[in-house]
Amino acid sequence: MATNSISYNDQGLGRESTELGQEATAMTSGGGAGAGFRLFSVDYKKNEDLHQMLDSNKDSLKLEAMKRIVGMIAKGKDASELFPAVVKNVASKNIELKKLVYVYLVRYAEEQQDLALLSISTFQRALKEAVNDLSPYVRKTAAHAIQKLYSLDAEQKEPLIEIIEKLLKDKSTLVAGSVVMSFEEVCPERIDLIHKNYRKLCNLLVDVEEWGQVVIINMLTRYARTQFLSPWKEEMMLDENNEKAFYDSDEDQNKNGVAAKKPYIMDPDHRLLLRNTRPLLQSRNAAVVMGVAQLYWHLAPKSEVNIVAKSLIRLLRSHREVQYVVLQNIATMTIRNKGMFEPYLKSFYIRSTDPTQIKILKLEILTNLTSETNIPIVLREFQTYVKSQDKQFAAATIQAIGRCATNISEVTDTCLNGLVYLLSNRDENVVAESVVVIKKLLQTQPSQHSEIIKHMAKLLGNITVPMARASILWLIGEYCERVPKIAPDVLRKVAKSFTTEEEIVKLQILNLGAKLCLTNPKQTKLLMQYILNVAKYDQNYDIRDRTRFIKQLIVPNEKSGALSKYAKKIFLVQKPAPVLESPFKDRDRFQLSTLSHTLNTKANGYLELPEWPESAPDPSVRNVEVIQPVKLVTPGGKSKGKKDNLDGKFYSDSEEQEDSSQSSESSSESESDSKNEDSSSSSSEESSDSESDKEEQNEESEYSNSENNKTKTKPKKLNSATSSESEDSSSEDDSESGNDSDLENTVTQKKEEKKTVSVKAAKQEISLLDLVDFSDVSTPVTLPKPVMASRLAADLEGLSLSSTAAVIDVATPVFVPPKSYPLLHRMSGKGLGAEYHFSRQQCIYNSKMVSVQIILTNNSDKEIRNIRIGERKLASGMRIHDFYEIECLEPGTSKTASMGIDFCDSTQAANFVLCTCNDQFSVTVQPPVGELLMPVTTSEKDFKKEQGKLTGMNENSTAITGSPQNSSSQAIVHKVVNMANVGVVPSGQDNIHRFAAKTVNSGSLVLITIEVKEGSTMQLRINTEKSVIGSVLLRELKSVLSQD
Repeated sequence: MATNSISYNDQGLGRESTELGQEATAMTSGGGAGAGFRLFSVDYKKNEDLHQMLDSNKDSLKLEAMKRIVGMIAKGKDASELFPAVVKNVASKNIELKKLVYVYLVRYAEEQQDLALLSISTFQRALKEAVNDLSPYVRKTAAHAIQKLYSLDAEQKEPLIEIIEKLLKDKSTLVAGSVVMSFEEVCPERIDLIHKNYRKLCNLLVDVEEWGQVVIINMLTRYARTQFLSPWKEEMMLDENNEKAFYDSDEDQNKNGVAAKKPYIMDPDHRLLLRNTRPLLQSRNAAVVMGVAQLYWHLAPKSEVNIVAKSLIRLLRSHREVQYVVLQNIATMTIRNKGMFEPYLKSFYIRSTDPTQIKILKLEILTNLTSETNIPIVLREFQTYVKSQDKQFAAATIQAIGRCATNISEVTDTCLNGLVYLLSNRDENVVAESVVVIKKLLQTQPSQHSEIIKHMAKLLGNITVPMARASILWLIGEYCERVPKIAPDVLRKVAKSFTTEEEIVKLQILNLGAKLCLTNPKQTKLLMQYILNVAKYDQNYDIRDRTRFIKQLIVPNEKSGALSKYAKKIFLVQKPAPVLESPFKDRDRFQLSTLSHTLNTKANGYLELPEWPESAPDPSVRNVEVIQPVKLVTPGGKSKGKKDNLDGKFYSDSEEQEDSSQSSESSSESESDSKNEDSSSSSSEESSDSESDKEEQNEESEYSNSENNKTKTKPKKLNSATSSESEDSSSEDDSESGNDSDLENTVTQKKEEKKTVSVKAAKQEISLLDLVDFSDVSTPVTLPKPVMASRLAADLEGLSLSSTAAVIDVATPVFVPPKSYPLLHRMSGKGLGAEYHFSRQQCIYNSKMVSVQIILTNNSDKEIRNIRIGERKLASGMRIHDFYEIECLEPGTSKTASMGIDFCDSTQAANFVLCTCNDQFSVTVQPPVGELLMPVTTSEKDFKKEQGKLTGMNENSTAITGSPQNSSSQAIVHKVVNMANVGVVPSGQDNIHRFAAKTVNSGSLVLITIEVKEGSTMQLRINTEKSVIGSVLLRELKSVLSQD
């Protein structure tokens, strides 16, 4: 029988629990039934035994007890009463025992919360040890644990802040994101902890993992709003000052005692943040791009915000969830800064496949971007959107048309006429929404549109939507004096149907009757009394209350007060025209890219974005103390500063400035310092300099140099290529402290020689990873001597790749009868007829063009002269090589002309004009997807190899059901090669047919596999990078193969 000891290893607790359960099953089923009972019994004696084992001084007994307890948990037994005994072992130094204790705590911590707090002090001690660990992964995990400890016991905030302060000084990019996240959760108000680490976080930002970048960017956004002056306010002040200076002389200003304001100079730390976040706009992570966009929106000068527009447009190609969030933020941006996205207007056109919410957001943005120049284009788009089957989207489009009419007075009449035209639409929702929008528009110019009011009154009998009926009745009542003949008749009709109307319509009927009673009592007084009597007994109390109120005003009696005298002023007062505003107008009160902005309400945990300070806080708080260098004596007898000195000068240029003000003189001095340092830098340092942002290299140079000096502090290991790479994952302090002695002995003399004009050849070894630095060198550098080259050649001999690349060659097309397509009918061409077909041969004019043969026929009784190609109307990227001009085409004859068309691997038609000496005819060449290919030949092995590279999104497949006669090999090959210009690939299986081709323009492979299964069922699969060609080809092949 197996013993009670169970092997434990580091491969995971799940496997151990399974083995434990299996062993327990074996024990209970065999002679070990007693042992199995002894293992998993929950009687008092057994638990007492586990208590004693957990309280012993031997780790082996504790480990055995924990294994049994975990076994109990695996069997579904309750082991919660052992919690006090287990939690005492949380501080054990035995890793195996500690893992099992943690598993137990995770299982029962929620049930035993008071006892679980006993383990917090142990975790705190472990946390303090983890903070000083050599591995950055351990320190990163410790940063994550801070948030959990704070959530369990908020009273531990002060000790945790001390740990956060220590971790913020960590120079590892792995730790930065995690510790800032803990800072945001535990003490976001302690910005004093960020001062000394601000510049370091800015410089490390580009190397931090993506989700860490998001957290750091949000934190730095709030930090910058508290530490720097507003660039927007200064811009406005500068504009005002410039305008005054233009008209007023300096003497006038001096007389008035107005001191000249200094021009706004952005704080260098402010510029550092903007410069170091800008490259992240190219991130693949949408959250990072959105984070940088909101940072620029809230911090950058208005002249620099536009650079984020292109990156946000790129995100619109992502998933619909990402599109929704990005479009919401763009909608908010377009209200305040319309010019940002005007160049990208077409990117917001609605597609038929867009979800309704995406459509409405794009519609909102299009409406915000409308101006006098682009309004015709936008209205043309809106005309199409109104016809959409999506009723909600169509209604939103009508509202957008109304907003355009109010915002741009030049198109108000045009929009109003278009909305009136929509009143005859068959869709009730479109008509109802049009009525509501027309009502709002008519309030701006009621005197000019009495005919529209009459037209809407005639439609009242056909409209059933309550809101639309109520809007028409309100319009007639508001402008009853302009339609004196129609208004009483409308009241008569609605009085008949009063009892069946909706509440909103009944209220407007009462209002209409009251207004007519005051302006035309002779015709409407009795009718209004009838309506009041009916409404007096209505089931809705709002209707009854409104009835009593109106009756006292328009039908005065002895009990009526003085209020009835002012009935006309109450009912017939002129109402202000409504303002149609964007629903995103007030969303800018929330920080962009936050949940609160998306929901348009303050979410739990949302931190308000601070206001800009009135005066600039002291920038010296961000200065870091310079560590004095430790002198070392080299074998040459010269003393040299320790390499760690460079780390102390992480922000050397900025720290050397004692004066906190950033004047132009100090910046020029720092520029000269940077030039001196650059002249003495090595080739690897020069390559790191060349990677900085070229556009802002001359601006605020002290921080660009500190950014470069940070890179320069990383020493290159001068060992062989076989050295361990484990040190690279540790922090910079650890990597530097381990190789100082070797580094100084080999580099000291080289550092002296680098101060000369020419760079001498280095005799040190260069690892293979250092070769990357030579690709981006901005100045001529002398490379190592051939001794190094021969050594590299010897090392690289074993790395040479074997010639296993797939062999794919262009093949001769399979002959099929050419299929002709009509180009110009003889009736339309005044006797000139034209057809075209695809020759499937490589084009003689250009290898990226498709060869097209055009057959021109003269069906008239006169000769046709000078047949040629005229104006082209091609999509972007498409090209045409004309055929040679045909000077004369005799009656009844035909001629074939060859031309080349580059379709850019798309099925878009090529539109051009076919000209003769007297006429011009617009013609179109539409390529079938199968004619955009060139056949290739390859082996079955290479076919499978390339197919394996084109999986996932590059693969399209479908099942086809056909007749048995269509499932034969000959029938399949015949149908495929007739439909597409592909080559047949040999197959070792009779039921699998393979075809290969490449696109004419880009040369992308198109691999077709048809597998014939039982019951005449076929599986069609197409692998290609060109997803559009793949999907269209799949659809057409399916249609061809399923035909009898």
